[in-house]
Amino acid sequence: MQFDILTTFPNSFSNLNESIIKRAQQNNLIQINIHDLRQWATDKHKTTDDSPFGGGPGMLMKIEPIYKALKALKVYPKINPKVRIILTSAAGLLWNQNKAQEYSLNIERLIIICGHYEGVDHRVAEFLADEEISIGKYVLSGGEIPAMVMLDSVSRLLIGVLGNKSSLNEESYNEDGLEYPQYTRPNLFQSDEGDEWKVPDILISGNHSKIKEWRDCNKFSL
Repeated sequence: MQFDILTTFPNSFSNLNESIIKRAQQNNLIQINIHDLRQWATDKHKTTDDSPFGGGPGMLMKIEPIYKALKALKVYPKINPKVRIILTSAAGLLWNQNKAQEYSLNIERLIIICGHYEGVDHRVAEFLADEEISIGKYVLSGGEIPAMVMLDSVSRLLIGVLGNKSSLNEESYNEDGLEYPQYTRPNLFQSDEGDEWKVPDILISGNHSKIKEWRDCNKFSL
């Protein structure tokens, strides 16, 4: 799967070369391209924002660099139905596990336009983007963090990205609900203050049917 991120702050994505995402790229399971929108700005100052018509605070991202970027990437006008163009927006649909699953199964190339400043010229949402997506009911400085959230949550669902296939079967927010509490060594942890925190006995009993029963009864709820 290919991800193309359109942003005015490309250095925000330097941590994509870590852990699972790094291995997925090395194994050619995903391809991530970070594009600086300034390269498609037309003036000598490489301006990507301007003041809104009608007045008001802040600056809006301009439509021209975004349009030119989509044209250069050959995703607009769109021909391939397996390409999806997303605009990050506080007013967008709320991102969730079902959405990540839908994208991992049906999309081959995901274009994410990172909003910034006061917002984006609304014509981008009206005529260029397929969907507006939000990752929560709060306001962020820009769409770079939401883009990373979407990229990560979709990538881990792709075949081969997680080393252990069974990891997805017990994934948090799967169709059976949230995961259960999990523990590892040591069985008994003693704090510097003298507290003793012990792993539930059933988990070290070796009785797998009882362990499953305990896990089913202790799944987290929203």
